Amino acid sequence: QVQLVESGGGLVQPGGSLRLSCAASGFTFSIYTMSWYRQAPGKERELVAAISTTGGYPDYANSVKGRFTISRDNAKSTVYLQMISLKPEDTGVYYCAAARTKRTYWGQGTQVTVSS
Repeated sequence: QVQLVESGGGLVQPGGSLRLSCAASGFTFSIYTMSWYRQAPGKERELVAAISTTGGYPDYANSVKGRFTISRDNAKSTVYLQMISLKPEDTGVYYCAAARTKRTYWGQGTQVTVSS
């Protein structure tokens, strides 16, 4: 059974930091490109960051470049998203996704709220 379980979300003040984790099971994690998406209230889901199978070539949305860092640990089947200098516009539900060719698996999401 494929599972992607996100954790680490919460309420944080502007300028604060959070580290999201996504633990994967039920598939060969190391051969899947991993990504983080987010969906703000009333908006479409958007790609935040992605990382290749080996951990190289991270890619980021322009809105988070320099503030967010995606990484992965294939031995632990886990992908991370380190977020610093958080802004209110970073608020949303954050989802991790595992993609390979035409197959994509999704997690259930974790809420991130940036507010004073």
